[in-house]
Amino acid sequence: MQFSQIIGHQETKLLLRKSVQQNHVAHAQLFLGQEGSANLALALAYATYINCESKLPDDSCGTCGSCLKMNKLVHPDFNFVMPVTTTKNVSKEALSQKFLTEWRQFILASPYQGFNDWMQHIGAENKQGNISKEESRQLVKLVSLKAFEGDYKIVLIWLPELMHPAAANALLKLLEEPPVKTLFLLVSQSAEKLLATITSRTQIMQVRSFTEEEVVTHLQQKYGADEATAYQIAQLAEGNLSAAAKLTSEISSDYFSFFLDWMRHCYSHKYGEVIEMSDRFQALGRENQKNFLLYALNLFRKVMLYGVDASLISYLPPAELDFVQKFSKVITEGNAGQLAEELNQAHYHIERNANPKMVFVDSSIQMAGYLRGLI
Repeated sequence: MQFSQIIGHQETKLLLRKSVQQNHVAHAQLFLGQEGSANLALALAYATYINCESKLPDDSCGTCGSCLKMNKLVHPDFNFVMPVTTTKNVSKEALSQKFLTEWRQFILASPYQGFNDWMQHIGAENKQGNISKEESRQLVKLVSLKAFEGDYKIVLIWLPELMHPAAANALLKLLEEPPVKTLFLLVSQSAEKLLATITSRTQIMQVRSFTEEEVVTHLQQKYGADEATAYQIAQLAEGNLSAAAKLTSEISSDYFSFFLDWMRHCYSHKYGEVIEMSDRFQALGRENQKNFLLYALNLFRKVMLYGVDASLISYLPPAELDFVQKFSKVITEGNAGQLAEELNQAHYHIERNANPKMVFVDSSIQMAGYLRGLI
């Protein structure tokens, strides 16, 4: 993977490139970010850049022998450790090396996927994967070998927080007495679950979540989504590219237009139209109903932020910005919390299989009262 394939994160890319160019590559680095962030993608691009034979100022060349192997995840000096478990194909001694084919398929499909996606990919069913104590022996053997081709032997450990205590202690010993020309790239989502002694021996690279604009760009470039749909998905994904990818197949309606009509009818107390909309709400299906209510909550949050300080809203499509500007005039300290709570309650009831029409109509009546200050 190359840095150019990752949307945004220019500041982090610059730091990583400089560390290589100035020969200040720490032997153990922790890429810390939420699920669906660029932490794994950045670690992959960094490893590619380190062993690139014809480095460019801004990226790896992508064409040398090392880059070609790295981009297929088959470089002999690039090794992986990840949580696994026994499956139909691997009935005993579940070790990372037995899942390398599945791992390559998984990462090449998308480096933004999460732990549950990985467990489903390998057919773990209801089993919980981890990095076992047996893996620690393999890790020690692995790092005892010299690099075959590149400057460094690189070991990427995905989700080290899921290490068995014995494996974690073995890793700690390796970090305390690092083998020559061996780099450890730890990619974590929960640093607080790691041994403090491991964290203290790594150089931490905080990887922020993707911004809404970056998610929109990604969806437009990879999935051909139109701007309105991409932006609605971005609000729901909350910086998680994996969640955004799944939402592209789940969203089947224009949430903003539906929400706009709903609020207009509630504000005008047009309950006949509200009842008609409840049929459309029911037709959305449960997943879309939940997603719509989450979208509505997110848009309400932006309305409230705009009312406090317009500069807090970094970006909104023109139609939504117009709505937020106008709607912020009817949102007050008195009703903001009530409206948000009503949407939360509606989402709660839909999740628990309540009748969607009844939930929608009841929430509409409550919200109409809050908007006009009648409750």
